[in-house]
Parts: sequence; structure tokens; C-alpha cells
Amino acid sequence: MSIKPLTFSSLLPQQQTVLNQLCKQVNCVFVTGAGGFLGTALCRFLRAANINVIGYSRRDYPHLTTLGVKMIQGDLNDKALLINSMKDCDLVFHVASKAGVWGNKESYFKSNVEGTENIIEACHTHSIERLIYTSTPSVTFDGHDESGIDESQPYAEQFLNFYGLSKAIAEKRILQQNTIHLKTIALRPHLIWGPEDPHLIPRVIERAKQKKLKLVGKTDKLVDTIYIDNAVYAHLLAAVALHEPNANCAGKAYFLSNDQPILMADMLNKILAAADCPPIHKRIPANLAYLLGTLLEWWYLRNNKQSEPIMTRFVAKQLSTNHYFNIQAAKKDLNYQPLVSIEAGMKCVREALKTH
Repeated sequence: MSIKPLTFSSLLPQQQTVLNQLCKQVNCVFVTGAGGFLGTALCRFLRAANINVIGYSRRDYPHLTTLGVKMIQGDLNDKALLINSMKDCDLVFHVASKAGVWGNKESYFKSNVEGTENIIEACHTHSIERLIYTSTPSVTFDGHDESGIDESQPYAEQFLNFYGLSKAIAEKRILQQNTIHLKTIALRPHLIWGPEDPHLIPRVIERAKQKKLKLVGKTDKLVDTIYIDNAVYAHLLAAVALHEPNANCAGKAYFLSNDQPILMADMLNKILAAADCPPIHKRIPANLAYLLGTLLEWWYLRNNKQSEPIMTRFVAKQLSTNHYFNIQAAKKDLNYQPLVSIEAGMKCVREALKTH
């Protein structure tokens, strides 16, 4: 993987401002999940401002070393290594997690819950004062429409997979740890996308090429997404805001998006257009998709299959319900405003796809 370094002069003025503020506040930043999509983007921005970064990931990522990131290869459950790796840091971005829509409870809890507990312990061990946790809107999702909800929405009582459940538990523990000695915040970005996205964009394109991509439900639903640079910008703003003596954002969770709710069909077809693929129009009834997901989950469990089913109950509900959020709290407390629109972001995606 080849990642081009960012130059500080190429950044938007708002990005330069927040990075200049952060430069004055930190000596070294610790990033878990540094090799992932969001983690890599965050490292690129930090290094553009010449901020010292220690990246922690399970695999080796030479592209991050090239950027000047000090990489440490390890697991979140290796507590001794984790604590030792964080000793010179004064700010933590806990981005790493086991994501996905399918898997057993033990694997999700080991990474997302126990791993987060180890991060918290390491922060206390080294008297680190700021911890930013990358959470997810899935912590509130119970299979029903989420139409303009805000942070007053309670955690779901019933989850459709172990990802949402484990992230909700981890988020609660992060926020419960908030004190004057360790200020914590949880950010909930929804559907992060952009150039070099290894998840949403390639999956949509591949399934469309295989004729397996269909819209779910009779009517289109509105969804929020967030462009990668906007997600990074929000994380940087959160770090700066937490530095304030009486930070209003400390101990709170925040939904994040591009603040541009879009029909699911339109978003998928914008991605396909960027790849010069024809749009999709075929649909499958929502109830049939949910039934198919239920049957496939039963079959995969019975046969101990480790791969991900093409449909699950969670995916069926995700694709047939509204998912857009009121982000006024992030605007007010973090001074967050999306800097890159969906339209501008898609141009960048198109350019990136042409180079591959």
C-alpha cells in the first residue's frame, strides 16, 4: 500500500488551525488501529503538522513508517506491551476495533471490550489526560428507523449483532472513566468513505459487478455518511476541545456526519458512477431480505462457517431503515462543520479509482 504524505500547506485553513492548536498541546500522540482507514488518515494529518505519532496495530504497515510514524506491532489484549508502548504519550486516539456484521461474541468482546479496558488502564498508568474513542451509531440501533435522532437517544436494548453490543459496552466504559485526570469523549461517525476506503466503496463496486447488489425495501431510506477528511477533522477538534480546563464535551458522545442525509440508492449510485459502473435499480422486499439474513445466519452457525454471509438480519435492517442524525451537539461543543461535501468527496474517489 502506497500512501502519499500530506503537506501542511495543502490542508484547508480550518485543518491547519486545529493542527496548530494541537501542536501546542501535545508531545506525542498514540493511535490504535493506525493501519486502518481512519487510523491511517489520522496519522497522515498529524504527521503533516510534524506531530510525533506512535501507531499501534496488529500488522506491519510500512506506509506509516514512511510517513514518520513510530509503529508498534501488537494486540490490544497484550496489556504489558500496550502499557509500555504508551509511556511517552499524552493523547490517545483509540480507533481500533473489531468491526463487521458477523462473528462470535468472544472475538468482538475480546477486542472491543477487553482491549478498551486495557487502553483505559494504560492511560491511568501513565497519567494520560485525554482519550478520544471512535465509537459508532450502531450503539443505538435496534432495527428501527433513526430519523434525525440526537445523543439523547438511549443505547439499544436489543442488538442484531455482537459488534453493536460490544461497542456500546466499550463506549459506556470510556465515558464512565471521565474525570479531571482523564478526560474522555466518544465520537460516532457513520459510514466513513473516501479515497483508499477498503470497506464500503470496494464492496459496493464488487457486488455490483457480480450482479449481487440490490436495494432493500419498496421505498428509499435516508442515510448519513461522512467523508474521511471530515471524520479526521472531528477527531482533531475533539482533542483540542478536551484540552480546555472545563471542557464541555468531556464525558459525552457525539454523532458525526457530513450533515447531508442522502437516499441510500443515490449514495450507492454515486459510488458506482465514480467507478463508471451502471446504476442499480433492482430491489428485494425488506421482509424477504430479513428472512434471508435469518436463514443464512442459522446455516452459517450450524456449519461453523467463519466467512460473512451475503445477508444478515443487521444488514437487512440497516439497508431498509433511516439512519440520519442531528449533529448540533458536535457543531456547538466541538465547533465541527463538515469541510468536504459528498459531491467534492466523490470527485476525489473518482480520481483515486482511476489511478488503480
